[in-house]
Amino acid sequence: MRHFVTSGEGLPQWSSPISHAVVVDDMCYLSGQLSIDSDGHYVAGTPAQEAQLAFDNLFRALDAAGFEPANLVFVDIAFTDLGALPEVNEVFAGRFEAGRRPARTIYQVAALPFGGQVKVMGVAIRERRSSNAA
Repeated sequence: MRHFVTSGEGLPQWSSPISHAVVVDDMCYLSGQLSIDSDGHYVAGTPAQEAQLAFDNLFRALDAAGFEPANLVFVDIAFTDLGALPEVNEVFAGRFEAGRRPARTIYQVAALPFGGQVKVMGVAIRERRSSNAA
């Protein structure tokens, strides 16, 4: 069964015809999130500031889908300038418990919507509880 997350508390109102997340069974696929406020306006800042808001939006989408940040198993981060990696790494490290951080990819792109500098997306999985638990 699929569940499409098109809105949620604090999530940006998209002008694009997409879902913030799609849940399929125990998996949650999250659309790319930018430094966008809840009204759908781009919020310019340093790469670290933009990454903070993009992660805020990613976590809001997770929450709206019924998942938690600890459920993230993969994060994809696109930059317009890989020179921002050290400051975005600090944001990433601060968002996840040491030793339990998701796998990730990083890469540079020529441009992002709204002139953004950082975009994050991810995949989360809800672990099933064993029916054989003692």
